Amino acid sequence: MVVKLQRPILVGGLGLSFSLWMLQSWQDSIVQVGEFGLLSALAVGGGLWLFQQNRPKDSLEQVDGMLVDRATGESAISITEAVINQLAQEAENHLALETLREQVAQLLLELDRQEIKVAVTGGKSVGKSTLMQVLKQNVETRNLVSLEETAPLFREISDNSDATILAEVAKYDFVLFLTNGDLTDSEFQTLQQLKAANQPTILVFNKQDQYLTDESASILLSLKQRMQGNVVATAASPIAIKVRKHEADGSVQEWMEQPAPAIQQLTQQLDEVLAQQGQRLVWLTTIRKAGLLKAEAKNWLNGTRRARATPIIEQYQWIAAAAAFANPVPALDILATAAINAQMVMDLGNIYQQKFSLEQAQTVAGTMGSLMLKLGLVEFSTKAIGTVLKSNAVTFVAGGVVQGVSAAYLTRVAGLSLVEYFQQQEIAIDSGTGLNLENLRQTLQKVFRQNQQIGFLQGFVKQGMKRLLPEVQQVEVVGVQKAVG
Repeated sequence: MVVKLQRPILVGGLGLSFSLWMLQSWQDSIVQVGEFGLLSALAVGGGLWLFQQNRPKDSLEQVDGMLVDRATGESAISITEAVINQLAQEAENHLALETLREQVAQLLLELDRQEIKVAVTGGKSVGKSTLMQVLKQNVETRNLVSLEETAPLFREISDNSDATILAEVAKYDFVLFLTNGDLTDSEFQTLQQLKAANQPTILVFNKQDQYLTDESASILLSLKQRMQGNVVATAASPIAIKVRKHEADGSVQEWMEQPAPAIQQLTQQLDEVLAQQGQRLVWLTTIRKAGLLKAEAKNWLNGTRRARATPIIEQYQWIAAAAAFANPVPALDILATAAINAQMVMDLGNIYQQKFSLEQAQTVAGTMGSLMLKLGLVEFSTKAIGTVLKSNAVTFVAGGVVQGVSAAYLTRVAGLSLVEYFQQQEIAIDSGTGLNLENLRQTLQKVFRQNQQIGFLQGFVKQGMKRLLPEVQQVEVVGVQKAVG
């Protein structure tokens, strides 16, 4: 097999010392940075600001130091637009571009929206429809409020039905989450998801009239303790009660009477929130929508970049295989693989706007090699591939095949890990070179687990043998496999 080395780093790098890529030089040349996310920063506050007293209209509401105002919304839209523009730059004819651009243009209009959108959600038979009808008649600001009921949560329709509903809920300004008793685990987890998404929510304990007074009070206390947030009790459609009237002539009249809905506390709180914080609710929703749209655009961009990255990884994995196969001395194999991986780091970094210098690329490659050794990936891959080959013959060819295929496998894992790591980061509009060592280690472990199934290894070894061995040698090795097996 003939391998063309068209990269200058590959030609000159095969003789570089492996010590160049040890952990110490990593610490000297790479500044570790954590992933910054606009929405995750917003989510820290949990929405407690919603229930504060009136402030001057021109004041800036803050959520744990993060401003929630029009400028913040405009900034979130701008970041999203930048990601969409990056997608357009890298894939100008992408099918999703038109829709993405329409949605980001709509977000700018959202900033001035006057109507407040309130979602009424919860499980089945908790009284969503009835409560919504009653609220429409009693909320003072109802002319500026749109109340909409979602499909019931926690139905066994499909694995992602609840996720789909919650994704829709995220587009509302405020959420009324209904339960008719103490929280189930599913309800609790869903409420935690809403809180993490910085979704302003009131937990409504509906149908409280169906319990004895002491039981109702106990449930309400439990809900407040578990949620540590705003919880109100209601009875949107109270149970009819029997009324008995004794007349002066001694006769008794009885009839069933329908009590008025018990929703005063809820309507009062809802009116206060919407009146005092309505505009900021809209801004916060716009920020949340911008984050969702950015994530969608990022997924499309990552898909485009991955399509470009995959052939590069495949190219370098077989270059590494050839280099290891041609150098039976283990030390030379390590040098060759490290140099090849350094060039791969640079090429993949260019795709993901993470431009590395030669020294930085060498450092990253060496660090990944060091992590693979510490995590036991090198030892495992060699043993696993040797087992698949089922050859115990200590020959140049057999040994070279194991080393070559192992080098290709580890190079593939390294490349896929870099791609996975880059995809987890915020889209870099400008070049960036910071890597987080702990995140990289976790990504390596995850990608390795995904690529260690016996079926994948068998197919990978088969590809490696075709590339490394002539037809006659392949037949001989297969014969050895059958004899040993």
